[in-house]
Amino acid sequence: MMIHPVRRQMAWTLLWAGVLVLQFVFSVAADVEDVHRSPVLHRQKRDWIFNTYLASEELPRRLLPQKIGQLLNTKQKPNAKFKISGEGANSLFTVNDAGEILVNAPLDREKTSSYTLNAEIWDSSNENRLDKIAIFHIKVQDINDNRPVFSETPAGFVNERAAKGTFVLSVNATDADDPTSVNGNVIYELLNGTNYFKIANDTGVITVKDSRLDRETQSQYKLIVQASDMPGLLGGLTATTIVTININDINDNMASFTGGTFRFEVPEDAKTPTEIGKLTVKDWDEKQNKEPKFTLKKHNDLFFVNLDTNKDGALMLSKGLDYETNAAYSFTVMVSEDNVVQPPDARGSVFTSAQVIISVVDVNEPPVFTQTEYNFKVLEGPYKTKVIGFISARDPDKAKSEISYSIRSPNCPLEINQKTGELLLKEELDRESEELHMCEVTAQEDPPSNLRSYAMVRLEVLDINDNDPVLVNGSNVYICENDKKGTVIGTIGASDKDKNSGIFRFSLATKTSNFSLYDNLDNTANILLTQGGFKTDHSGETSLDIDISDGGMPPRKSRSTLHIRVCTCWENRRQDYCRSYAQTGVSVSALIAILLCIVTILVIVILFVLRKRYQKETLVALGKSAGEIHEQLVTYDEEGGGEMDTNGYDVSILSSACHSGTLRPTPGPAVYAVAKKPPACKGDMAMMIEVKKDEADHDRDGIPYDTLHIYGYEGTESLAGSLSSLDSSSVGSHLDYDFLSDWGPRFRTLAQLYGMDGSDSDSSY
Repeated sequence: MMIHPVRRQMAWTLLWAGVLVLQFVFSVAADVEDVHRSPVLHRQKRDWIFNTYLASEELPRRLLPQKIGQLLNTKQKPNAKFKISGEGANSLFTVNDAGEILVNAPLDREKTSSYTLNAEIWDSSNENRLDKIAIFHIKVQDINDNRPVFSETPAGFVNERAAKGTFVLSVNATDADDPTSVNGNVIYELLNGTNYFKIANDTGVITVKDSRLDRETQSQYKLIVQASDMPGLLGGLTATTIVTININDINDNMASFTGGTFRFEVPEDAKTPTEIGKLTVKDWDEKQNKEPKFTLKKHNDLFFVNLDTNKDGALMLSKGLDYETNAAYSFTVMVSEDNVVQPPDARGSVFTSAQVIISVVDVNEPPVFTQTEYNFKVLEGPYKTKVIGFISARDPDKAKSEISYSIRSPNCPLEINQKTGELLLKEELDRESEELHMCEVTAQEDPPSNLRSYAMVRLEVLDINDNDPVLVNGSNVYICENDKKGTVIGTIGASDKDKNSGIFRFSLATKTSNFSLYDNLDNTANILLTQGGFKTDHSGETSLDIDISDGGMPPRKSRSTLHIRVCTCWENRRQDYCRSYAQTGVSVSALIAILLCIVTILVIVILFVLRKRYQKETLVALGKSAGEIHEQLVTYDEEGGGEMDTNGYDVSILSSACHSGTLRPTPGPAVYAVAKKPPACKGDMAMMIEVKKDEADHDRDGIPYDTLHIYGYEGTESLAGSLSSLDSSSVGSHLDYDFLSDWGPRFRTLAQLYGMDGSDSDSSY
């Protein structure tokens, strides 16, 4: 039924009038406050009389201005007029001479809900204020002009099969209207999804309504939520929002095979472990809740099942197959799953078992050795061609082929019979050089296949007693000058390269009155001093010949020389100085050192001769014979030019000028300045330089350039004599250094080194 517009307008007018009456009844009247309130509390007659001032928001402009109240005062006169001031005075609100308060513009309660103004009454004839200033308030009445607004709501999550009443998420909407009135009161309602969810009207909390949520049926829900104000009244405003609810998966479905039979083909030479094929599994749950378990009813020793990345079954081969032995396999595989929520969802047919059929494919295989490693043992030492063993291989195929054998290792001491696999020793073995030999052998089918396989031959060399014992720890035997008779001067031992040498026995090869030997029967022997009195400067006997025999079968015997040093010692036989034992020969290191010294001396002599020859040739080229120069002073002026960047000066002229009294005449101008004899030889270098300068000034045949000659000239008046290396002798004086022997053991060796001539020197030093 259609409502006439005029009637509709009348209905709205009556509604507004009713609202104004209700607000007039329950609102608080405008408060009257005197600006100048007396501090004395006493009853005072009220001069201002106010009605209730209420202004409705959002009034249509066609209804403005609108009267909202009347100012009354007991002192009001015919010529009285009213004035107002304060918030919105004379703009939003005005007052006329009759005291009527008018609102002139639409008001918005959501921006300003109350205004405070001042009221004054004046005498218009004399402009006197008739009464005190009074304060009054204008309250803005709320209307339902704002819709509810939803805040942002994140997606909610809930497990499938969640119990009734399980919390999912909460929505929230706000209304800008007065919350104390019905205009700002918001309620919530679901517009869809009410079969599985419900919402609390007053709080907006969404919970599970039915526990039959199933992710496999529907994994996500989009719910429309409506918020309304003015609940239970006509004219309320609404707003809607969409919230997302995701259903979490749980393990509530059983895993099952996608089919009842699986067939695979496997070559017999397939490596292990290797994957044969997939046993695909169907599980409606998500991957993280898919945990199938597989059980084989037969052939567990040959096959097993692993889980692949998709949680399907990967059928694996664990042992090698042989087509000639078994060409096909058939067995049953069961699938199950733990921790499934009961009762599980049933979705169509479920295959919890499947038949697996495997066909083995025949391939041409290489020969197979009877062993992967062959072990043999043989004695070391001389040999005669002999057989140490056999290796063998077979062709696993039905059509048997001939097999030939060979050795791959190049350093193997064995050779093999190509047809029979017989192994023979081809060289003498030495356990001390190499105790174990590893040889790789091959077995190959005759053409055309040329298939081959490999095996290892391990040859262990057994020991025989073929090495003589050797003396060890001989360097630990020495005599201290203060050792007494019976002192153990050291312990010797023995070693043998053989593996089982038994116990070594020691004895003296020749008897001596100075030493004795005691065999400890534990592979060691003590050397004892039978008489003392040994000195480092003279030793009567410093070597022993010792016979050593091992405990092998048969035993071997050797003789070793033990050299004994004589030492000066501190307490507890701590060595201070030791004189080595006398040696009859020269060691290899000494010979090498002597040869190096000889070569070094020869090189120095050759370089010296070449340098002299070069200097002689240079002087001849300059016009001066080699016999004219006996001594020279050479000055190097710079780097980089070698001997060509030097100046040579004849120093012998200076010496002859002072000693002989004559100067050697020169046939002509010379490179070197000729020194004349000074008037008096006083050893004065300054006088010599003056003579040389005077000679250069008056010599017309001299070289036309200025030179400065520096002479290393020493005077003859010095009592110490010349220190120049030019006149030094290479022959040292013979001094007697025997007095150093009285200074103690540390200087005794120095006296021996410098106090004897070449004929008395000891070859051991």
